[in-house]
Amino acid sequence: MVAKRKRTKSRTKRISFKPGPSKRKKKQKIIHHPGLTRILKVLVVVCALAAIGIGLVLAVGGGFSFLEKYVKKTVPIWEKTSTLKLIDVPEWVNDELKQKIYAAAAPNGDLKPDEESARIVQNNLAQEAAWLDEVRVQTTHDSIHIEGRWRRPLALVKSGLHKFYVDSDLVVLDFVPMPNLPIVRVEGLLLITRPPPPGRVWQRDDLAAAIAILTRLDRRDKDIEASQKPLLSEINSIDVSNFNGLENTRFPHIVLYTKDDTEIIWGAELDAWQKHLESTDEQKLAKLYGYYKKHGSLLGGVKYINLRDPQDNVPLPIDRY
Repeated sequence: MVAKRKRTKSRTKRISFKPGPSKRKKKQKIIHHPGLTRILKVLVVVCALAAIGIGLVLAVGGGFSFLEKYVKKTVPIWEKTSTLKLIDVPEWVNDELKQKIYAAAAPNGDLKPDEESARIVQNNLAQEAAWLDEVRVQTTHDSIHIEGRWRRPLALVKSGLHKFYVDSDLVVLDFVPMPNLPIVRVEGLLLITRPPPPGRVWQRDDLAAAIAILTRLDRRDKDIEASQKPLLSEINSIDVSNFNGLENTRFPHIVLYTKDDTEIIWGAELDAWQKHLESTDEQKLAKLYGYYKKHGSLLGGVKYINLRDPQDNVPLPIDRY
């Protein structure tokens, strides 16, 4: 009997050394860390939202989206199924403008890919599509190819309820929304008359002076680093109301305004700097782009940027306060 008690006691001791339920539960909590897992998930979501936010800020701040080059564009169904095919289209041409060209080429619907259809398309585009110059139309076994030189608008002109574009050759273009392009509004055109129809040159000195400056800025924009947005994207308007000193000979003849209304005092029209004892045209460009490159923006900096006086330095942003 005594021996039996000893065996029972020994078995009880062995069982008591095993970890109890509460200790095993505690060990599981230490291994899985559910709280830490939830925190990591929240951090992943926050990082994703932050990345999307940064992308939106870049897209909005640049005037046109600089992320577009990284996004694969889908081709509309109407473009896929059409017999008409636009060849070598610049990236800035949006779907609305493409559809306008298709409608002008074949107003009565799609055409068969033959020589007669090609002739009709050629005539239609010559009469109705101011956006395309030097148009060439060719046929293949299943399509009609349209190729030409696209006119890119530089300036926007408003006349009453009407608005239209002008390109670097002073050719008038009918209005199509182009939010992806840095287009500058021309203000102060004196005694504005009815402009010529789209596709025709609108020859007037004050408009030509504005377009000449915008063309020079556009060329310089193409030389800056691709990662930096075009300077023109921060220009809202160009005022030529005092062109040739018509209102006051002592005041600047041409002034540009940024999107936050900072004045950029250009001065006389191109090639007239010597007559008015101003900085040369190249010096004006160098001052403007030097400031832009140094500060990364023309916005939120100074009261004005004076480019015309040779002795003046471009003010620093702190001068605004």
